[in-house]
Parts: sequence; structure tokens; C-alpha cells
Amino acid sequence: MQEENLDASVDSLLNVEKQMRLAGDVAGTKKAVIDIVELCYKARAWKTLNDQIVLLSKRRGQLKQAVTAVVQKAMQYIDDTPDIETRIELIKTLNNVSAGKIYVEIERARLIKKLAEIKEEQGLISEAADLMQEIAVETFGAMAKTEKIAFILDQVRLCLDRQDYVRAQILSRKISPRVFDADASKGKKKPKEGDNVVEEAPADIPSLLELKRIYYELMIRYHSHNNDYLEICRSYKAIYGIPSVKEDSAQWIPVLRKICWYLVLSPHDPMQSSLLNSTLEDKNLSELPSFHLLLKQLVTMEVIHWASLWEMYKVEFENEKNLLGGSLGTEAEEDLKLRIIEHNILVVSKYYSRITLKRLADLLCLSLQEAEKHLSDMIVSKALVAKIDRPIGIVSFQTAKGSNDMLNSWAMNLEKLLDLVEKSCHQIHKETMVHKAVLRA
Repeated sequence: MQEENLDASVDSLLNVEKQMRLAGDVAGTKKAVIDIVELCYKARAWKTLNDQIVLLSKRRGQLKQAVTAVVQKAMQYIDDTPDIETRIELIKTLNNVSAGKIYVEIERARLIKKLAEIKEEQGLISEAADLMQEIAVETFGAMAKTEKIAFILDQVRLCLDRQDYVRAQILSRKISPRVFDADASKGKKKPKEGDNVVEEAPADIPSLLELKRIYYELMIRYHSHNNDYLEICRSYKAIYGIPSVKEDSAQWIPVLRKICWYLVLSPHDPMQSSLLNSTLEDKNLSELPSFHLLLKQLVTMEVIHWASLWEMYKVEFENEKNLLGGSLGTEAEEDLKLRIIEHNILVVSKYYSRITLKRLADLLCLSLQEAEKHLSDMIVSKALVAKIDRPIGIVSFQTAKGSNDMLNSWAMNLEKLLDLVEKSCHQIHKETMVHKAVLRA
């Protein structure tokens, strides 16, 4: 009986909707379609609701405003569905209705996100990731900036969860890190006539600074896969710069510890040196004296004894797994030893122009083969310029010449060559003149 009453009420409202639609009455059509959706919801007739949503969207000459109103109204009822199957069915119906319609693209993106969340809860990470990748929110002009960023970050997170690192990197590049430094306090520009009106972000979307932290935490996860210590350090540096982190010592101390460790683990290059010096100038580092000493040792041009350094910092190193961000990685200990050896080789190259391999091995506390291997690796990676004379066992260190120095040396060589040619021509000419004078006499 109740179903018959519902069908009768829906039919009468459909007749009203038809009259309004044919008359071109936008407000009347919207009211009629919303009444139909509400009627099905109040009767808890979920199958009828799905059927009516599809029917209303396919009616001849249906107004865009009416389809938008149906989708938006039905989306409010998703969380009130009695079970997960009904919820998925309603989301899929709304998704099919909104597919290919640019005026409900934001609603479709939110529907896909809800469906992906359900799939993720069910443990279907790959399906959730595939669903999220269908939507390119960066092209949505009317979507709020924070909502776009949150959506892309969810895409990146799901790719990392299923260990698809290549796609995670491609998606992460859709977000420029400069977007997080935008001044939120500045007033929004008034939209010009003809511009898209940007919607307000939903209440559950994090603020820009919270999104910044999420972004860099995901970047740390990505770079940890490749053991790219310098990029991990730069990500922690960006988190360290967030005002809410800087104000709370419980938050910035573990972050600063991580910055110090990853700086030490990073290979020596100009970027690493710049970060190392800027971190040493940080006043907060005075509260971590052991880490200040560690960085100071790297800056000072003195040989570091690995055994004593490891003995001093082993406990701190192992404590990192209990702090923010977890352990430093499976290969971190070996990489730390390698960085100390590289530092020691650079120190030796500053003080010696020539040194025997045996003496170099003694200074590095390594065997001859190990010392030669590490030195060769550094020469190949262009970290320093040196030549090894293996038969006599002597290493000759040279200073790396810049492009300007090379050009200057070539210019000087050419100048010398031209001088010699000029002098030679002068001498030949002189001899010729003398010879002619002798013949005339």
C-alpha cells in the first residue's frame, strides 16, 4: 500500500516536473525534482531513488540546474544508507549520472573519493588508486585550491600504498611547493565578470599548512624508497619551517634530529654544504649539543675516526626508530660509514698533493683494496680530481679546474703560440735581409 502511494506521488510530481521543464521554469523544475528525491528518501525506497535519479537525468531537454540539484540533494543521503551495498549502489548511480557533465564535475570528484574510501576500508588499495586516478582535479576551475591539493595528495598516498612509485612521482609534480607559501591572510580577489566562481572547500578539508605537512610526509615516503637522503632532508626542513611545528619543542626536536642525520647521510655536494651551514646557524641546534658537535665535525677539515664516532652516536642512531618518521633506513649505518670515509678522503686531498696508498689507507683505517675502491668511486663521481699510479702506489691530488680557468689557460697558450710565431717570422725576415745585403756587397 505504501509503495502504491509512493508511486502515485512520484507520478504526480513527474507530471509537475514535465510541465515546468517544458515551460522553461528553472526554479519550478528544481523544486519538483528535489521533491521527488526527498519523497523517495523519506520512504526509504533506495531502489526507487536510484531509478528516479537516472530517469530524471535522462528526460528530454532536462535542465542542467535540475540535474545538478538532483545530484547535490542525493549526495546528502549517502551517509544515511542502511548498509554498505546500498551506499555503493547510490554512489555508482550518481557517478553514472554525473559522468561527462562538466557542470557536476566537482560532485563527481567527491563521489569518486567516497567510493575510493570505501574500497580502501575493504582493503582493495589497487582498486581505490585506480578509481582516484580517473579524475584530473587540476583542470577543475571551480574547485577550491585546498580541496584540489587534498585530492591529489590522496592520489599520491594510494599510489605509495600499492608501491607504484613512478605514478606517485608523476602525480606529486602536479603540486608546486610554492603553493604552500602563498599568504593566506591576503584578501581574495573579486572574480571578474565571466570568471568561474570558486566554491568553498568542504569543512573536512585540512588547512593549507596542514596540507603542506601531509605533502612533505608523502615526499619523505617516496624518497625513502630510493634512499635519496638529501631530498628527505629538504622535506624535513620544509616541515621544520611550518609555524605550528616551530612553536612546539615536542614537534621540532625530532624533526631537527632527522635533519641532522639526513644531512650527515647525504653525499657531499654544494646543496648539502649549503644546508649544513644553514642548519649549524640555527639557534635551536644549541638544545641538541651532540648533533651540533656531529655537524661541526663534518664542517671542520679534520679526519674523523669512525670507530669512536660510532661508539658516541650508536645509541642516538638506534633511538631514531622510536621517534617521528621512524628509523633512518636499512642501509643507513653502511651509508653513514661511507660518508665519513668520503669526508676523510676530501680532508686528505686538502692537505696532500701526493700521498702513498698505504699511508692513505692508514689514515682512513681501511685496507689497501678498500681505500683504493672508495677513492676510485669518488673520482668517477667527480667528487674530487686525482690520479692513482698503481705500480708505485702513489695518489696525486689535483684541484678541479672550472670552465673559466680552462678558457684562461687556453687563451694564454694561444698567446704564447702567437708570440713564438711572430718572433720566428721576425728572425726569418732579419736573416733574409742580412743575406741580401751580403750578396749586394
